[in-house]
Amino acid sequence: MKCAKSMIIVLALIPFVLTSCATTRTAGSGRPDDDLAAAERHIRAENSLTQNLPELDPASTLEDYLKYAALNNPGLEAAFNRWKAALERVTQVTSLPDPRFNYAYFIEEVETRVGPQRQKFGVSQMLPWFGKLKLRGNAAVEAGNAEKEQYDKAKLHLFYRVKSAYYEYYYLGRAVAITRGHIKLLTNLERVARTRFKVGHASYTAVIQAQVELGKLDDRLRTLESLREPIVAKLNAALNRPSDVSMPWPQTIPYDDWAFTDKEAFEWLAEGNPDLKRLDFLTKKEQFAIRLARKNYYPDITIGVDYVDTDEALMPNTRESGKDPVIAKASVNLPIWYGKYRAAEKEARFRHAAVQQQRVDTENRLEADLKLALYHFRDAERKIDLYRDTLIPKADQSLKVAQQGFEGGKVGFISLIDAERLLLEFQLAYERALADRAKRVAEIETLVNKDLSGNGPRGREIKSSDGRR
Repeated sequence: MKCAKSMIIVLALIPFVLTSCATTRTAGSGRPDDDLAAAERHIRAENSLTQNLPELDPASTLEDYLKYAALNNPGLEAAFNRWKAALERVTQVTSLPDPRFNYAYFIEEVETRVGPQRQKFGVSQMLPWFGKLKLRGNAAVEAGNAEKEQYDKAKLHLFYRVKSAYYEYYYLGRAVAITRGHIKLLTNLERVARTRFKVGHASYTAVIQAQVELGKLDDRLRTLESLREPIVAKLNAALNRPSDVSMPWPQTIPYDDWAFTDKEAFEWLAEGNPDLKRLDFLTKKEQFAIRLARKNYYPDITIGVDYVDTDEALMPNTRESGKDPVIAKASVNLPIWYGKYRAAEKEARFRHAAVQQQRVDTENRLEADLKLALYHFRDAERKIDLYRDTLIPKADQSLKVAQQGFEGGKVGFISLIDAERLLLEFQLAYERALADRAKRVAEIETLVNKDLSGNGPRGREIKSSDGRR
């Protein structure tokens, strides 16, 4: 009965010890809790965006494909879970170590005036040196912020995969349509050549040339059509759909003009690139790690309470017979192995230096990538203007003149074929430049972490090379 009473008393002391320890934790970990709350609000906002997957049909826009990928891609969800897992580290490192419950049984009872001591119960709590919990929490918060940037990077790269495949699919659809149009045109020209041969106004060579050119175009068309399946599979992979699920042809590219300077793009890179922001957070994390390593030179404090179970005194009528003593105790560890602590501080400094150097290298690489992407973007814009405003109109006019000349017997059929072939190549090159420019914009968006749709009319229909919108 008395043993049960002893246990109750000791267990009653535990909340007292933990309450005092919790006060110490709160005083030393203000910022991690605030940052963790902000991150959790961000995560809840991200989760609130979860909706049903949109239907992908011929009327679907690029935004529908991006939304579908964001909601369904397992790689992005994995990055999101890694971010959430990193945030859970904050609570772990800012919490106190588990309290210790101690029990001792006296094999030979210790005789005292008030009675023999039979057993001892105790509870103790280790308290890290002032500031350690706060520094651990701050470092964990910065690590969580770095994982958040990894999540943003994963989202940007996923959107680039979707956009790149979508634009390539658009180009393929346009190339198939243009090639079919030229096959239809050449079929009519072959019929005209055959008619003129029958009446003696053209040689049989013209008919053969038309048939050879038709064979070449038919081969090109088959090549383009066979490319549809792997491109659709690539787009489906980003959307986490079966690779053999069919997909309608994209009707338009939803961007036209982008108005921004190279200087603005480099400013956006420095401010928003997730790789650079991640390394900035890791730099802060290592700064906290250096300060935490310095704390190792100071001892940690352990406080506790012991309760000694004492039996009744052997001498009857002894004053305070069987009184159980309660002992408050405190202890500290002795940080005497300075070599170990110096090595830990040096390790933290080396990691800090490594992150700083990695950031410089990453920034140099990203600036070079952005410069190349901007070059390809400007080059594609130049080609678009050249083909749309100069080469395609002139090639179309040349084809019409050659067709009229052939029908009038003034131009050979080979000249007509050359004019038709030139127009086809210009039209395909124009569509290629449109897709390449859109892909380069998507690449720039990935590098600078910025939606550039606000820097130009979004959703504006583009006039295609054959006049279709």
